Amino acid sequence: MNRILTIVGARPQFVKAAAVSRSLKQHGIEEILVHTGQHYDANMSEIFFEEMEIPKPAYSLDIHGLNHGAMTGRMLEGIESILLNEKPEALMVFGDTNSTLAGALAASKLHIPVVHVEAGLRSFNRQMPEEINRILTDRISDILFCPTDIAVQNLENEGFRNFPVQLVKSGDVMLDAALFYAKKAAAKSTIIEDLGLNEFVLATIHRQENTDDVQKLRQLIEGLNEITRKTPVVLPLHPRTRAILQQNGIALQCRTIDPVGYFDMIRLLQHCQLVVTDSGGVQKEAFFFGKQCITLREQTEWTELVAGGFNTLVGTDKALLMAAFEEAKTNHPDFSINLYGNGQASDIIADTISKA
Repeated sequence: MNRILTIVGARPQFVKAAAVSRSLKQHGIEEILVHTGQHYDANMSEIFFEEMEIPKPAYSLDIHGLNHGAMTGRMLEGIESILLNEKPEALMVFGDTNSTLAGALAASKLHIPVVHVEAGLRSFNRQMPEEINRILTDRISDILFCPTDIAVQNLENEGFRNFPVQLVKSGDVMLDAALFYAKKAAAKSTIIEDLGLNEFVLATIHRQENTDDVQKLRQLIEGLNEITRKTPVVLPLHPRTRAILQQNGIALQCRTIDPVGYFDMIRLLQHCQLVVTDSGGVQKEAFFFGKQCITLREQTEWTELVAGGFNTLVGTDKALLMAAFEEAKTNHPDFSINLYGNGQASDIIADTISKA
């Protein structure tokens, strides 16, 4: 394959695309980048393209702010039109967003091979829209790049060895990005100095099941407020979440900042004492930079982090959150273990595609 169309739409996909696009170019593969617009404000989208020198999207669909069905449907329609116009040899998608599923569906119905980067992940919770997206995307993909042994095993358990597909354990492209951009971040980001940070906990909350459920959100904020009375909490906060907090009179005592770009996020991860998040990607990024993580979810697709003691699941239970916070002070897991490859995942992906 020498010509591929890539779909991105959300922050983690920009990070993954930055690593893979660089390798595709090195392998002489032409890439047509399509941005669905799922994350649309400057700090969630444009800044990533600028900082990480991701190729400018050939197409921007500007589809956002809709319910799951409407969003996925409009993306499907838009991507199908682009595929009919561009006629690529394959379509590549990342992760588990609505953009991922829409791209895979559009290509599959046009009999264009689907390449899924970050295949085989399972939280085993079908209440999560991401779980539905990843299951369906895997099933209609032709080349499945798995970041871990567990991801490969999940697909084998589902019978994928009996399907006419190619399973490849590639390692994790987010590790590639973290290693490549860490030096750039140190040279270009001044967020630690600008905010005058010393010891702090880094927190992120963005999942709709947490932000749209006022009772859950209140519990989480009360927990973060209690933590910040012991160790300052820095919380990059999306304007939508900030508005929900204000509308419901939920008081924040931790330090809030606007959403940050990738370089600033790397610096915050490097300098924090602990990470508290409901993000899938940030769980891994915490591990990459040797930081323990408390995850504000009942399940995670990154089960190896929980098994290794790097990650503790607490859901939205304030008592469990505080217990995990205290335990993290004395827990010292071995971050030298190789869970996600050696930082060459993007090269493996590009090489496999070039030979397909």
